[in-house]
Amino acid sequence: MTGPKTNERPGTRATLRQFPMSASKARVVLNLIRGEDVNTAREILAGTTREAADVIGKVLASAVANAVNNDGLNAEELYVSAAYADEGITQKRFSPRARGRAGKIFKRSTHITVIVSRMDEERLELLRQARSAQAAVSRSRRVASSRRRADQQASLNKREAAHEAAEVEAAELEAAELEASENMTDIDTEVNDTEAAVIDVEAGAAEEVLDEVEPATDDADDVASDDTTEETN
Repeated sequence: MTGPKTNERPGTRATLRQFPMSASKARVVLNLIRGEDVNTAREILAGTTREAADVIGKVLASAVANAVNNDGLNAEELYVSAAYADEGITQKRFSPRARGRAGKIFKRSTHITVIVSRMDEERLELLRQARSAQAAVSRSRRVASSRRRADQQASLNKREAAHEAAEVEAAELEAAELEASENMTDIDTEVNDTEAAVIDVEAGAAEEVLDEVEPATDDADDVASDDTTEETN
């Protein structure tokens, strides 16, 4: 017994007719997403570099929208139950060749159909478990990344604090050296003033001594001259 016909397959469908591409090229991409859930199918199409991936992605989005809006299904519970490409109209063209001959050109087209259906409960449960595990792994990665960033920030703050402490210590040391230099300058000034005062005192004392000695010297000279005068007489 043959399977159901393409137009009798259960599910919500979307069809693109007369797309200018050969059916064989579209089937290569359709084979990649057949049987996959909608999210996985979207990821596969996003990572496929073939030209048919873009248009098939639009047909898939249309099928999902039909299932959500018309049949009231949840987009997270859908999978690609069927996907096929039929031959469309082939346009025949000719190009001139040598010696009056003509070359045939076949411009093929295709009808792309994507059918989505709701997954059974067993598959939905497995999918939920996989998503929960993936969410847990993602959360653990985010937590690890957050902790790593926090540790890096704490280390950076610690280095900045140490640098600021070193700058403060250097500033205090410089201020202490400047104050010590000013104190030494004041001490040198006081010493010089003291030495100058001592020199002035000594000079004043010497002048007083000289003032006392000079009259005595004059008296001695007068006495000596008087004695000389008497002897001469």
